[in-house]
Amino acid sequence: MAYSHRTRIIVATAAAALLGGCTLGPNYKRPAVANPETFRGQATTEAASFADAPWWEAFQDPTLKALIQEALRNNYDAAIAAARVQETRANLRVARSDLFPALDYGARAGRARLPLGGLNLPDGTDHVTTDVFSATMSMSWELDIWGRVRRSNEAARATLLATEDARRGVWLTLVSDLAQAYFQLLALDVQLQIARISTQAYQGTYDLFLDRFNLGVASKLETSRALGALGDAQANIPQLERSIVVRENQISILLGKAPSSILRGQPMYAQPVAPTVPAGLPAAVLERRPDLRQAEQQLVAANARIGVAKAEFFPKLSLTALFGAASPELSALTGGGATVWAVAGMLSGPLFNAGRTTGQYRASIAQWEQARLHYEQAVLGALREVSDALTALGKLSDAETGQTTAVRGLDEAVVHATARYRQGLASYYEVLEAQQQLYPAQNTLAQIRANRLVAYVQLYKALGGGWNLRDAQWAGPDAAGAK
Repeated sequence: MAYSHRTRIIVATAAAALLGGCTLGPNYKRPAVANPETFRGQATTEAASFADAPWWEAFQDPTLKALIQEALRNNYDAAIAAARVQETRANLRVARSDLFPALDYGARAGRARLPLGGLNLPDGTDHVTTDVFSATMSMSWELDIWGRVRRSNEAARATLLATEDARRGVWLTLVSDLAQAYFQLLALDVQLQIARISTQAYQGTYDLFLDRFNLGVASKLETSRALGALGDAQANIPQLERSIVVRENQISILLGKAPSSILRGQPMYAQPVAPTVPAGLPAAVLERRPDLRQAEQQLVAANARIGVAKAEFFPKLSLTALFGAASPELSALTGGGATVWAVAGMLSGPLFNAGRTTGQYRASIAQWEQARLHYEQAVLGALREVSDALTALGKLSDAETGQTTAVRGLDEAVVHATARYRQGLASYYEVLEAQQQLYPAQNTLAQIRANRLVAYVQLYKALGGGWNLRDAQWAGPDAAGAK
């Protein structure tokens, strides 16, 4: 009866402590960050955003879609990010366990020889040998009066959310890196084709000059210059072939496989790219970009750890209880005649630790300050990336229009110069000059188109593309059931 009365008192005390407990430390509040009304370089303001589209709608090439799906399945960075999420989820479970009582068990069996302190038994021995058996169950529970455990849980939960956002960031980065590498590979294919065509053209020019030189019509200077132009064009081919292998190897690693050749889909000039796309509102980027959400959750965790550190200044109240049996007779453990129990409360707190608690508290504040600055810096970086990509899309579109006109005019110039040379109306230098202007112009046009496609991908990433996809949907339309 007395034991039941004590138990009720302890339970009542614990409930009162929990109900009256407070949570130390500041509650989280998002810091004020740069929030312009529009992105610099944004043509129109509208709520819809390019980021609302899933990646399989943003990129239309079926081959590229298949490559992205393969990368999302097999990429090692994505697998590492998934394992990191599992780790932080387990750590959250560890942190939550501190909110509840801990139950432990123990059992002991032993044999001891004990002196009788100068006394002798009737048989003359001065010691006794006895068996000792015990079995106990113990409970311990820290009452979270100051919110230390709750703040610790808050930090662990924020860390888990940050890790999940980091995984989504890995997915988005993987999609972006693969799409950029794929478009750059297509650009190298075009440049290799230009190099081969130019080599054939220079070969024809050299053969023509050589024939005319053998007939005594052309000079040695013209023939030598033509041979030099031919050799220069031939030298570009192996360099471009090397660059193609390097890019294919990069894509292979993103796919999580050994270096190998990569399939191509639509050629580069067949890839759709719009001069402008809807960017949405700058404020929405804070909710859409996984790296910004990750940075904010890290700030939430740092904010909660201030409360954990502050609670260390105050005493901790813990309850312990023990129930079991102990007896020199093993049979007595189950007979109920050797019951033992104990109930206790313990109050502990810092008295003097040479500034350790104060140092930990100040360190937690400094860590929060670092997290806040990192978050604000990340927001500015995001605004810059969106502006850069928007500006690139618009300006490169104009540049491609002008460069296309230049290539068309230079191509006609080569045709006319060659015809004039055959008719003896123009010199070799006129033909060579036209050719040496045409092929670099074609390479420049190919690079501009590649840069436009890359800027298109970069804008998708900068806006937090696919932000509204559930985790399972990132695997692609087939896995997600999307149409």
